[in-house]
Amino acid sequence: MKTLRKLKTLVLAGVLAVAGLGAGIGVASADGLLEEIQKRGKLRVGMSTFVPWAMRDVNGELIGFEIDVATQVAKDIGVAIEFIPTAWSGIIPALLAKKFDLIIGGMSITPQRNLTVNFTAPYAHSGQQMAASKKLAGGFTTKDDFNSSQVTITCRRGATPCKVALDMFPKASVRRFDDDAQAFQEVVNGNAHAMLSSEPTPRFWAQAYPDKIFMPFGNENLTMGDEAFALRKGDPDALNFFSNWITVNTSNGWLQNRHDFWFRDQSAWKGSVAPNQ
Repeated sequence: MKTLRKLKTLVLAGVLAVAGLGAGIGVASADGLLEEIQKRGKLRVGMSTFVPWAMRDVNGELIGFEIDVATQVAKDIGVAIEFIPTAWSGIIPALLAKKFDLIIGGMSITPQRNLTVNFTAPYAHSGQQMAASKKLAGGFTTKDDFNSSQVTITCRRGATPCKVALDMFPKASVRRFDDDAQAFQEVVNGNAHAMLSSEPTPRFWAQAYPDKIFMPFGNENLTMGDEAFALRKGDPDALNFFSNWITVNTSNGWLQNRHDFWFRDQSAWKGSVAPNQ
């Protein structure tokens, strides 16, 4: 009986050892995101046009802060870059469906999004600003003035400004558009009182249309935010790599340099941007 029990113990140990070896082989042979990117020879980035994060120049080529960042990431990995323009409202589902490898598109970190995707360390810090119609809101001076059922606020569908509008101005009517240009045009045309977007876009618009648009709260941000790369869950090595890439390029000043170029003064690049963006 003792010999039989010993034999059963040895057999069970052997089965567990084989199972463990098999699991180890499975983990070792499965490629993570970084290995997939290197084998493919291309980094696929999901993004949406959004001045000055990403936009088209007069030749139809993509330019902007996000474009510089993603291009440099691909260069440091040693692969080509492919941008996959995607409607912002569907960009997280597209990431989860593996239409691309990650999102580099000025996406703000929020607890709700973090339930679905993993975020890297922040690589940019901005906030929401308001651009308003002089015709409809010229006399407005406080946030309470915009929190009225008579007020219409526009924003980009699926983006953080829409949530900010609902939270800060619950009495106002919030209209959503597929991109910032459409939402802003409603304000220019006098069909909406104000538009919310990430800085510095409202400031750029106010400068471009000084006779129609003003900044009711100056350059004050209504909220502060942190932007990060978004990845699918379950790949700690990829998350570690991209977060450390951000850490290195924050420390060496490269990210700040590119951010300053695109965000502080549009005179260096405005002439090369295609109209209606």
